[in-house]
Amino acid sequence: MEQFKKYRKASQKWSRDSHYKMRAFDRHCNELYPENDKLTQEMVDSFFVKRPTETINSCRQRCYLVSEFIKYLQEREQTNVIVPERPRKRRNTYIPHAFSHEELSDFFEACDNLRYLPNRIDMKIRSMTAPVIFRLLYSTGMRTIEALSLRCEHVDLTEGVISIVGTKGYNEHYIVLHDSMLELMQQFNQKMDCIFPDREYFFVSRDNVRFNSSWLSANFRIIWDSVNSSHATAYDLRHNYAIENINRWTNEGFNFYDKIAYLSKSMGHVTLESTKYYYSIVPNLSSIMMNQTNETFDWIVPEVNTDEEIY
Repeated sequence: MEQFKKYRKASQKWSRDSHYKMRAFDRHCNELYPENDKLTQEMVDSFFVKRPTETINSCRQRCYLVSEFIKYLQEREQTNVIVPERPRKRRNTYIPHAFSHEELSDFFEACDNLRYLPNRIDMKIRSMTAPVIFRLLYSTGMRTIEALSLRCEHVDLTEGVISIVGTKGYNEHYIVLHDSMLELMQQFNQKMDCIFPDREYFFVSRDNVRFNSSWLSANFRIIWDSVNSSHATAYDLRHNYAIENINRWTNEGFNFYDKIAYLSKSMGHVTLESTKYYYSIVPNLSSIMMNQTNETFDWIVPEVNTDEEIY
């Protein structure tokens, strides 16, 4: 497992979440099979069984890294264990929240007014990070995992360009920051440099390691619920970015195709097919486009992949 961890780190595919998932598998083997001196099929099969308290997609995500671990051992002829078949993934039917301007205004105001105790470095970092990372998601349409995994070396605070590396499908792309967002990132970076001058990731915790997805989700929910009664998630900010852009182009005619291509590329979609998802959640867009182009558009909501390191 330690060798596997080093291998994944070298490939920039290791995170705190990875550590927790492998530790869970290690604990499973130790508690249920303490006498075993090597990995067995039974140990792996029992770990892959769906638990009563989890969804099918959660089970798939929990077992993903162990699948990669077994493949790692197989390639080095260190095990005869076969990777069990994970439960079939269910299509994500979640409808993104439609933000109102009032909701977003109240949310970001709450982010700007987070309180912290002078002797609590974790609270201070939270109050510094939340206003920046959530505005970054809102203004660029970045995936949450992209923002969390953002390394300082990939943020050009002079030109205002972010390089997205090792993201979904390993599709590298660039994001250009709005001038106001660039200024906010520059101010944040100066403050963080005073605390962690040698930090690797742009957004880090008090331990100088990148935040995990749980931190982002929990803090978004706490701040959001403090000022709004509707349900929303941090990832909805990405959907909002796409929808707001598309809504501004409905009278653009054939220029629409150029703009949608730019949007697709900046959001890291491999093909335009992925961007078509947003057509289905922008009111009346299909009929508008049909009137403009005399084409029929049948949009299909794509399946969302929540596997670790890809989502």
